Formats: sequence, C-alpha cells, structure tokens
Amino acid sequence: MHYIDVVIDNKSNNTDSFFTYAAPDEAGVGARLTVPFARRKKPVDAYCVRINPAPSYDASRIREIDSYIPERSLTPEMIETAMWMRRRYGVKYIDAIKMFTVGGKKEPAPKPHRIAGSDPGYTLSEEQERAAKIICKSVRDREFKAFLIKGVTNSGKTEVYMRAAEEALSMGRSVIVLLPEIALSAQVMKRFADRFGDDKVATLHSRLTTSAKLGEWLRIRRGEAQIVVGARTSVFAPLENIGAIIIDEEHESTFKSDHNPKYETVDIAYKRAAAHGAVLIMGSATPSVASYSRANTGVYQLLRMDHRIGTSTMPVIETVDMKAEIRAGNTGVISRQLARETENTLKRGEQVILFLNRRGFSTQILCPDCGYKMTCPDCGITLTYHKSFNAAVCHYCGRRFSLPEKCPDCGNRFIRYTGAGTEKVEETVKELWPDARVSRFDLDTASKSEDAGSVIEDFQKGKTDILVGTQILAKGLDFRNVGLVGIINADVSLNIPDYRSSERTFQLITQVAGRAGRAGGESRVLIQTYEPESDIIREAAAGDYESFYESELLHRNIMNYPPFSDIIAVGFVSDDADEAMNYADSFRKRLLGLKDIPEGAEILRARLEERKTDGKYRAEFIIKAPPGSRAGFVGEYMEYRDKMIAAKTDVFIDIDINPY
Repeated sequence: MHYIDVVIDNKSNNTDSFFTYAAPDEAGVGARLTVPFARRKKPVDAYCVRINPAPSYDASRIREIDSYIPERSLTPEMIETAMWMRRRYGVKYIDAIKMFTVGGKKEPAPKPHRIAGSDPGYTLSEEQERAAKIICKSVRDREFKAFLIKGVTNSGKTEVYMRAAEEALSMGRSVIVLLPEIALSAQVMKRFADRFGDDKVATLHSRLTTSAKLGEWLRIRRGEAQIVVGARTSVFAPLENIGAIIIDEEHESTFKSDHNPKYETVDIAYKRAAAHGAVLIMGSATPSVASYSRANTGVYQLLRMDHRIGTSTMPVIETVDMKAEIRAGNTGVISRQLARETENTLKRGEQVILFLNRRGFSTQILCPDCGYKMTCPDCGITLTYHKSFNAAVCHYCGRRFSLPEKCPDCGNRFIRYTGAGTEKVEETVKELWPDARVSRFDLDTASKSEDAGSVIEDFQKGKTDILVGTQILAKGLDFRNVGLVGIINADVSLNIPDYRSSERTFQLITQVAGRAGRAGGESRVLIQTYEPESDIIREAAAGDYESFYESELLHRNIMNYPPFSDIIAVGFVSDDADEAMNYADSFRKRLLGLKDIPEGAEILRARLEERKTDGKYRAEFIIKAPPGSRAGFVGEYMEYRDKMIAAKTDVFIDIDINPY
C-alpha cells in the first residue's frame, strides 16, 4: 500500500487539483481508479498522476481507493503529456487527461480480419529513397528528430511514410498517422492495411460509435494494433513504444482544436515523439509558414521532394479574369474558358474537378429594396440558402429556417438569392452537360464517413465524370484520371479578416490544383478570380511557394504575427457587459504592471461583443507574446483564473493560443 495523488473526473473548476488516497502498490502513475469522493454515495472515476510518499496531512484522514481498473489505465508518458498540456494551454487537468481516454463499458465483438498485408514491390524515386533513408536511420537509432517533407503534390510522400512505419514496426514499435479530415481515414487506412495487415491497423475519430471507439482503443492499448490512422484526436492514441508520428498535410487548420481543450496537434505530436525517442514526420506541398520557418531555423530537418513520381506531370495553370467575363455578358459561375476545357476533357474520357469553398445554393438571402439580410437569430451570421433542404441554413449552429415569402422589414415580395455555393455549381453543371455523371462532395454529402467513402470510391473508379466540392477535395485525395481542375472563385478565402488568409488561399489553390495530372499527359487548372493581379493568386498559379513565403514572412515580422510571436486570446463571458469588461481590463492591467514583462510583448485593448448564441457578453483582449514568453502569460492566466474561482464569480474566463 502507498499514497498517490489523483485527478477526479469532474467538470467543476473547484476540483481542478490533486487529491490524495491510499492505493495498492500496483496502482501507479496512469492508473484508472474509482474513489470515494466528498459525500457522494457512489465512487467516482479518477486517474493517478503521481506517487506521494509524504502526504502533507494526517494519514488517518486519507481514504483508500475503491477499485483499480488496469485495462483502462494510461501510461506515465500519457499523464506527463497531459500535465504538460495544462502548463502549455492553461487547460484543466481532467480535460487534458480525458483526451487519452474513451467512454463506453461494453467492448464490441471482434471483427474478422481478412487482409494479411503484402509487399507491393514499389520502387522508390531518387528523392523518395533519400528521404526514406534519412528518416529510417533516425528510427533505427531511436533518435528523436522532427522532419518536414516539403514535397509537391504526388511526389510520393505517402510511400516515404510507409517506409518509416515499416522500419518502426520491424523494431517492435508503434506508429501514429494523422490526417486532416475523417473522410480521408478510410482511403489511407486501406493503404496501410494492404501493406501491413488490417489486424495491425486501428482508427480513432469522433464519428465512431461509443462501443466501436472503445473496441479500437482497447485493441491499441493491448498492443494488438500497432498503427493508428485518424484525424487529430488520434495523436492521443494509447500506444506504447512509439517509433514514428506522421502528420500528413500538416498545414491544415483542422489540426488546431477549437473546442476545449484547445491545442495544436503538432505540439502534442512533438512532445510525445520526444518522450518516446521517435521521429516526427510532417508532410505538405504547402507547409504552414510557422513550420517552414522552423525548418529554416533548424528546429525541423527539411527534406525536399520537388518532382512528381512516375509519369505524373505538373498541370498547366492559368487564371481567368471574371471581371472580363462579366463585361462580355457572362454572369454565370462557369467562365467560357472553363466550359470549353470541361467539354474537351470529357471528350478525352478524363474527369473534371470543380472546386468552390462554399456550401449550399446561394450564400445570401436579402431584400434589394431595404437591404435586409437574413441572419441566424442565435449566431448572428448570414444564412445560406440550401435548395436540397428548401431552407435557410446556419453554417455555424446548423439550424434551418423557413424561407421568407416577403421581406420582414419592408414587405417587399421580391427576395433575392445571391452568391453561389456547391449546390448551384452542381445544378449548373448538370444543365450544361446533361449526359455527364455529376457528384457533389462537401460537408452536406459527406456527413457520414461511409457516404464520403462512397463518393470518393465512385470517382476513383471512373463512375463519376465531374466532381463538385469544397475544401475536402484539397486534403490529400489521390485521383488518377483528372484532366481538369476548375477553381470557381479563388478569392473566397482571400478577404477573410484573418492574418492567415493569404496563406490559406495559396494553400487551397495549390492543393486543389495538385489533384490534376497524376496519371501523366497534359492536364490543366483554371483559376477563376476577380483579382488576377493579386500577388497571392499569381504566386499560387506559378507554384512559387518560396516567393509567397518570403513576402508573407516579411509581413508577419512587421505585424508581429506568428512565427514571431504567439497570439494569446483571453476572454471573459458574463450576463453583464460592464462586469465582463471590468474583469478583462483588470487582468490586462495586471499583465501591463508586471515587472518582468517580456520585451516586445503587445497587450492590446479589450473589445466587447454580445453573443447571439446566448445573449451573454464577451470581453476579449489579445496578447502578442514573443518567442519563449508564452508559458509566463499562461501561468498568469491560471493564477488569475484561480482567484476568480475562489471569489465564486459568475464570470467565465477562457484562453486560446494561436486561435483560428
């Protein structure tokens, strides 16, 4: 019997600390337990976070645990990573720990495994061979190292990942493969299952049922599955002896969690890889500015793959000035040049991808007389007309609303539906090419992973001629017969009020364009834009990442944006606007009054907004923290939060580091 400190599985801020219990010696760090707690009649779940050889109070007051559950326990490394998350992101202990756990009580019946795995006899290109050799040496040497593979689309990055995984498995080690979208899991899982056997491959993501997730988690925890493929939460897979963590399309914003606990997947992967002496492999044709900067300063080792593999060739990329189209009398979503090229591509028996990063049919519902615009009463954002639902839909909360017969402000019966989404493009395409087989791939049609898999599979098998879709199409999908990619409105993401908008636009254009030309022969990409003179559009069309990176880095240096700082958003939410602002101003003044405030830090003024979702007020201010100073600001936040909790205030405080 020994003493341990545990974290209670409880949402209350008042229990966000350690509690001491007596436990059998086998219940060490990571142990999942049930313990008597407060005056509750039933024991509560808890996790051991450290051994406490010398409790600070009378041992007679220390109660014993109720039970120890070894099959659902974690490892010391997982607990240490959770403790690190608290320090890095200011999250609660239990919120960090539970990222490594799953719910459910009954494990599903095991599925029969059909695939044994096989060697495809794949011959690597010179660039693939070089990258794989460097990475595999670090795997063999058990050397923690972070690699950034900057490889053009279809340069064969996935096969390099495979070789690294193969090396890790040969040493009895495990592998995590992270993807930007759940919709990609099935395709990538199949590739790994074909190579290594599906009994070795598991997945963890939010669309699994509770019992299915538990079944996969237990397979991983027992060591039955050594490869985990999934979206960002798979970085918390309960693996031991990790040999490699792979992040494909590392630039994608989906690797940043915007739900509590808020974290950066790359950070967690880096921490876990370091703890295991594993390699971290990140790959992208368009690395994030932050990652490329780390590679250029030696934090990551940069590996370049500048050529496509096999007979695959880079597409010919052109821009189409949509202002000229309007002057010529064409007000539709498809330019004359895109229509001609689509016709020619279909005649050659090749497939077409049409990309527009807007769902729905029309992006605005408004009155031309008084200017009324239909918005969500809860969220305050513009509603989108979805013809398939015959409703106005909020893309934030998902609520649907009946369409107005007349303007609710002035009574005008001529309501206009403006802007175009993927539904409108799909309808237009079907009218222009009635004999073509057309499918749509966006969040509406890919709401279930099996639906997404069906759309992708049909396109890969040639059952679809034209595929219309949103940004999901830009995320690593491998199509072999695409002769034309049309980017309907390349400007959509360019004018979003986010310092990453230029980066996001460049990445989207480049990634979508990369779906073309993978089977060889000439392929084309047409970028429809209202701003053909934009440097971002021009650099993306030329595939000139280096020019984009240099100009973007200069801009961020001037503005003190990442990677030259960490952006920290601190928010206060209250029913009372003055109370929210008072707390925000109080904490801001506390930070400004610090004796050792880091040189170059910027603490901007707080701003207040009324939240449409619940009618509460949110006061928020931004900190631009110089490199190395983030931990200090997070520590100050946690101290201030603890004081608010002790004062039993009704005001809620939160923090988000480098928010999107």
